[in-house]
Amino acid sequence: MYGGDGLARLPDGRVVLAPFVLPGELARIESGDEVRAELVEVLEPSPDRVAPACPVFARCGGCHYQHAPYEYQLARKVEILREQLRRVGKIDYQGEIAVISGPPLGYRNRAQFHIADGRIGYLAARSRDLIPIEQCPISSPRVNEVLTMLRDRMSDPKFPRFVREIEVFSNETAVQINALEYDRPVARTFYEWMESTVAIDYPTSFGAFRVSPRSFFQVNRFLIEPLADAALEHASGNTGLDLYAGVGLFARRMKEKFDRVIAVESGASAVRDLEVNVPDVTAEHARVEDYLAKLDKTPDFVLADPPRAGLGKIATASLARLAPPRITIVSCDPATLARDLAGLGKYKIDRLTLVDLFPQTYHMEAIAHLSIC
Repeated sequence: MYGGDGLARLPDGRVVLAPFVLPGELARIESGDEVRAELVEVLEPSPDRVAPACPVFARCGGCHYQHAPYEYQLARKVEILREQLRRVGKIDYQGEIAVISGPPLGYRNRAQFHIADGRIGYLAARSRDLIPIEQCPISSPRVNEVLTMLRDRMSDPKFPRFVREIEVFSNETAVQINALEYDRPVARTFYEWMESTVAIDYPTSFGAFRVSPRSFFQVNRFLIEPLADAALEHASGNTGLDLYAGVGLFARRMKEKFDRVIAVESGASAVRDLEVNVPDVTAEHARVEDYLAKLDKTPDFVLADPPRAGLGKIATASLARLAPPRITIVSCDPATLARDLAGLGKYKIDRLTLVDLFPQTYHMEAIAHLSIC
């Protein structure tokens, strides 16, 4: 099911959520009076079960599916996407769901490491307990190199003991490091000592993107171009509207297809990067809800790449009022996608694509191409 857990039935008839199990397996779990159980031992494994690539899998809170083959993961995600549309949005989509995938390991260009008691690693699932790691199989080679470097530097007396989190972002050449001291940025001298790059130029097949420390960029280094291509497939026209534009990943491709592109982004850092990356589009520094509420001219096409919370009622109501002929939603949560699609009742799904930006985890990206019924 969505979330990475399986549904398990106990001898007393109760149904609980059990992590790291596959359908049909017999397992020993501990549940007590809780709905969520803890896996103790798999007694009768599924023939589909495989050995995880990571020695701390099931202890670290990052991955959920390393016990399943990759093709199996993709098939289950397609089922979950279809089920979430049906259960949450009451949308019985019977069409094909295309799948775009890449290498299942070594894909992450960004990782957030935690530090405690001279150790560095990830937090355990639903816990603040730190799980030390040597390497992270889903992170890129450069990110893993930095992890090793950080572990070595932690023995240096100059390493500040107040640092609790370090986020590493890399284009496989330059490295950007963001450190936090109990949710506050650390002193600039720390970054100078780490030789950290303030902003990174992230290369793609359609040009480099400046990404500043407080700006978001896609984390799967193998699927950045395929994601943009799939989202803007067949898109063209006079005016294109890019909502939640970030640093301009989609806006740059839209500029090739539309006479005018308006990119709306609320984050100050991202807007500054956007203006550098795509100077020939109209950048609007505003909340999407506020911008749409004032908009009275209907664009030919809207692309929306909202955060995990989705578009929400205010934005969907404005889009329904404007009624652009075509809308494409790039969603990182199938439940909120289903809710948003239900709020756009006058639209039908033309095409649906699952882009597996997060292999080994339950997370997924979905692209819904819509047109007015």
